Formats: sequence, structure tokens, C-alpha cells
Amino acid sequence: PWLEPYADAINGRHKHAAEKEAELTNKGKQTLSDFASGYLYFGLHRTDNGWVFREWAPNATQIFLIGTFNDWKEEKKYSLKRKANGNWEIKLPADAMKHGDLYKLMVHWDGGCGERIPAWANRVVQDEQTKIFSAQVWSPEKPYKMKKKTFKAATDPLLIYECHIGMAQEEEKVGSYREFQEKILPRIAKDGYNCIQIMAIQEHPYYGSFGYHVSSFFAASSRFGTPEELKELIDTAHSMGIAVIMDIVHSHAVKNEVEGLGNFAGDPNQYFYPGARREHPAWDSLCFDYGKNEVIHFLLSNCKYWMEEYHFDGFRFDGVTSMLYYSHGLGEAFCNYGDYFNGHQDDNAICYLTLANRLIHQVNPKAITIAEEVSGMPGLAAKYEDGGYGFDYRMAMNIPDYWIKKIKRNRSRDFETDKKLLFLGYTVIHFWGQDIKKHTDECIQAIEEAIWDNTFSDSSFDSSDE
Repeated sequence: PWLEPYADAINGRHKHAAEKEAELTNKGKQTLSDFASGYLYFGLHRTDNGWVFREWAPNATQIFLIGTFNDWKEEKKYSLKRKANGNWEIKLPADAMKHGDLYKLMVHWDGGCGERIPAWANRVVQDEQTKIFSAQVWSPEKPYKMKKKTFKAATDPLLIYECHIGMAQEEEKVGSYREFQEKILPRIAKDGYNCIQIMAIQEHPYYGSFGYHVSSFFAASSRFGTPEELKELIDTAHSMGIAVIMDIVHSHAVKNEVEGLGNFAGDPNQYFYPGARREHPAWDSLCFDYGKNEVIHFLLSNCKYWMEEYHFDGFRFDGVTSMLYYSHGLGEAFCNYGDYFNGHQDDNAICYLTLANRLIHQVNPKAITIAEEVSGMPGLAAKYEDGGYGFDYRMAMNIPDYWIKKIKRNRSRDFETDKKLLFLGYTVIHFWGQDIKKHTDECIQAIEEAIWDNTFSDSSFDSSDE
């Protein structure tokens, strides 16, 4: 009954998503999964007769493939031809390039030109000496074949271990997919987890961004190893009964122009909102234009790509609050239901997230989708059929974030006398317990021990807190 005053807004958002799906699927003549297959068309592909490469660059006037195969020079035989709808294409013989070759695009536009890594590149590497990123031809003679063809994640309860491949090792170095598979997966299985959520998979220029400033959305980060090694890691996890979900970043993109999409063909708004909405005010990044069909195609294809090519079991969508609101949630209090239906919401982003959930569960009905979200937007984890956005879970980051804030400002002994702090502590405990529906005494005890751990004892606070 509390949402009844906002029925028109809720129904309007649902109608927007339904109408957009009808538009993208030609009124149902194809499926959303059929539409989201751009990765099979764009980018570099091996054919029976050689190679084909395609790119969407409507503002370009000329495009060349340059790389180790032509000494990084613009040559006529590596010049792309303009096709319809802003697409460019080139077909090459088998000997024009080989597995392991490095390449980029040299893109020309009115008034300028520049080197660019293809938007749909599925392999990007960094030179250890120059630190320059390049796309890499990836067509191994013996590609990895999944041993576990089908996998159904156990979700009753879903016990997630969040991890970062590079930071998972004890040694002071960047860990690898292979090391994680051999050293970390067995420990995760032994501890009773049935799902891992992997951060920083999509390629990113700055390692310190923890993978949140993505440049190449279809490329598994080469810092940790090869695509084949990541596939083997996922396959091995499945053999242990462990689901694998990706921390996917569709809320923004890195500003970089050479490595990323920031100014791909002389048009800074090809993928991103124009004007003041282009740049994220807090993250130093760029915001996707979810109102463009081509951008929706790019992002939905990205979801399907990771599921089909790598067998990921789902996604935790990062920064959902930032996507939902024109303000990115900054400076918003979200004190009542009116704050979710006051016209400050980006209906294009809501539509995209709804379609993403529709697609993901169409590709794999048992897939897991999680929204990392702090505002409490109603309907986020409600079924599409019920007027919701279709996520399976909401990861309400505001509760643990507020908990950490409170314990940093209060000494441990204050918990003995401050009933509000005690209430907050047990809210955190039972937030997780109730959310997974079933929990054991051991699970609750473990969470309690984590909260009361001496990490947050008096000795961990600055003297200014005394």
C-alpha cells in the first residue's frame, strides 16, 4: 500500500522496458538473446578463409588496422571499408596475421586521428617495458574446452566469497588465474562457500582502480594470465560445486582515449551521455548513454559474452545506485518512498538494467544477478513479471558501510552501554542471516566474531578517538 501513490511511475518504467525490448527484438521476431550477440559480429574473428574485423565508428572518415604484422604502418590492404549504420569492415587472408600478433586501429575523423584499441577486443596486453596497451590476436591452436558443460548453482543458501585474482596470494606480487585455481579454490571449497564473486576481470589500465575503471569490456585482464587459464579456473570451480559470478562494471568507463572508449572516433559522446552528464563527478570516469540502442547493444552483448564464452554463472552489477539517479545518489538522503519517484531517476538506466536481467535469465534461467545498491530503490529485486527490475538479490552496501563508519568512531567499550550501537551490530548480523533465509548457529557465530574481532579493538583507533 505504501507504493500505491507511485503506481503510475512504476507502471511507466515497466512499460518503457517492455516497449524497448519490443523495439530491439523487432516486436518479438527475434529474442533478446539474439539481439545481444554483437560480440559474434564485431571485433576480430577467424573465418574459414582468413580473418574478418568489424567496428562501429560512425564519426570516422577512415580506419586502418595497424600492428606487428605491418610494422604499425597504415597500409591500403589493411584499410577498413565503411558499411551501413556507421559500421566498418575488413576481410583478410589467413596469412595477414597470426595468433599473438599485437594490433590497434588508426582512426581518422574530421580534424584529427588517433590510435585506438578496438571496442570489442577480447584480448588486450600491456608491454612490460613501455607500459603501452595493445589488442592481441587470440586464436590458439588448442583452445580450452570446458569439461563441465552444464552447471547449476546452489542458492539455498548462496554463500559468496568475494575475491580479486591479483590480490589473493600471500606473496607480494600480482597473482594469476592458475595460482588462484591451485591454491585458493581448494581453501574456498573447504570453508563451505558455494560461490565466488571475482573482481577486476574486465581489462583496466590502472591496477589501483581495483578493476572499476574498465577500458576493454570484452577482454579478461591479461595481468592474471590468458583467457584459456581463466576458463580453466571457472571449469575447475564448477567441478567443485562452486558457482562463479563476475563483478561487472556497466555503471561507468575509464576516461582513457587510446585504451578506452572516451573519444573513440573523434566523438566524445559515441558511447556516453552528452553535456554535463558525460562525466561522473565523484569517480573521474564517463557515464554510458543508456538511451542509445547501440550502447544497449554493446552492454547487453557484453553480458551474454561472459556467460557464453567463459561460462560465468551471473553478475554482481557494480554502482547501480549511480546508474539509477541523475545525481548518482550523491547528496540524496532517500528518507521516504517519494525520493524514488520524484523525477530524479534515469529511466534509460532503469530500462537497461531491466533488459539486462531479462537477457541474463533468458541465456541461463538459473543465472545469479546481484545489484550493488545503497538507496533502497523499490522493486530492484522484484520479478519483471511483478513490475520489478528482475535482480535476484540486492547487495545493500549502505548497512555494512554505516556499520564500519560507526565502529571507527566509537571505542569497543562503548558497545557495552550504547544500545543504538548494539542494535546496529545485530542488524548487520541478521541482515545477512535473514537475507539468505537459512543459517546455522556457526554462521551467525562467525559473523559475530568478525564484528567483535580485535581488528576493531581500542588499539586500532587513533588517539584522537580517545
